[in-house]
Amino acid sequence: MGAQKSGGSGKVTEMTRFKTGLLVGGAIAATFGMTADAIAALDLSAIGPRQPASPTDLAPAPTVTPDPALLSQRVGVDYRIPALQKDFTGSLWIGTWRGEIARINPETGQLQARVPLPDRTVQALAQDRVGRIWAGTYSGLVRVDPRTNQVTATNFSLPSSQVLSLQIDTRGFLWVGTDQGLAMVSPDQGLLMTTLRGLSGVSAKVMELDNTGHLWVGTLTGLTQVNTASGAEMRVVRNVPGNIVQALALGPQGNLWVGTPQGLFVVTPENGQIVRQVGSMFGRNVLSLAFDPNQALWVGTESGLVTLNPYNGEIFGEILGLPGRQTLAISPDTGNKVWVGTREGLAWVSTTTGRGVPHGGFSNPGSL
Repeated sequence: MGAQKSGGSGKVTEMTRFKTGLLVGGAIAATFGMTADAIAALDLSAIGPRQPASPTDLAPAPTVTPDPALLSQRVGVDYRIPALQKDFTGSLWIGTWRGEIARINPETGQLQARVPLPDRTVQALAQDRVGRIWAGTYSGLVRVDPRTNQVTATNFSLPSSQVLSLQIDTRGFLWVGTDQGLAMVSPDQGLLMTTLRGLSGVSAKVMELDNTGHLWVGTLTGLTQVNTASGAEMRVVRNVPGNIVQALALGPQGNLWVGTPQGLFVVTPENGQIVRQVGSMFGRNVLSLAFDPNQALWVGTESGLVTLNPYNGEIFGEILGLPGRQTLAISPDTGNKVWVGTREGLAWVSTTTGRGVPHGGFSNPGSL
């Protein structure tokens, strides 16, 4: 999931504290009496050729109708929610490891649709410019028409069928990150446009766009910047502590926030330099990142979800009440809530109390 982008110097107007001590909403800068210059100072401290698709590239997927009774009785049901995607209508799509994606009303949590998939493992979700939902699974890429919930399997020659990440670029092309490289797909034409099999760092675990429209890829050995027009690597950053980049978010000042097993770091896209390590997150295994509209940063880790002030690194508070501590996906500003995917299921965070509330339909009953 990409970060919430916002312009300006980071100066805003008002803040409120959650009853739990969590601080979100309103102006971080104003609360701390910081000028734009002071904010900036704090922040600085710190492919191959086009391949036409064959007529079978978009072949209908086989019909999959899991028996709910068997699902509930299966030993070792996996409740993790690795992917969340807000769509143009305001609904929230949920990627599961239970052989389906689902759509809910994020205002009420009411289930709107369950869509069975050919593969039970969904790792990534994206929405293209005309509203189609793309799901990356461990057996390839599928497309879902949200009007009919029809599933279309794709037979693109991806570097690998194990899809880990998805990103729509500024031109509307879909970038597909796999455990063996990258591919770019035209959603409208159904064409595989380019592939990058020799990706530095091999595995495209996460992706994010910078303000110039170029793609940053988190890999097993750091960061790789890719020119979205040519598909060529532009820059490789290998000195990221922790090596494995597991989370990326573009901050309000245009810097990249990078999560690894050793903490949280800030990188300038212009030169790939690490300009800051967030001290409050030192040694924490960061798995997911997202900025909310008020520029607070939500950080999902192996041991819980926190929010922090990106200008000085202060942790506002830890979110309690989630079904699991391992936080895999974050969708801020969705139905007046923050929705969270964890290892044990789905939850939402109240913007008035700052406390998590598990969604009973998508959480491990043993965690409720």
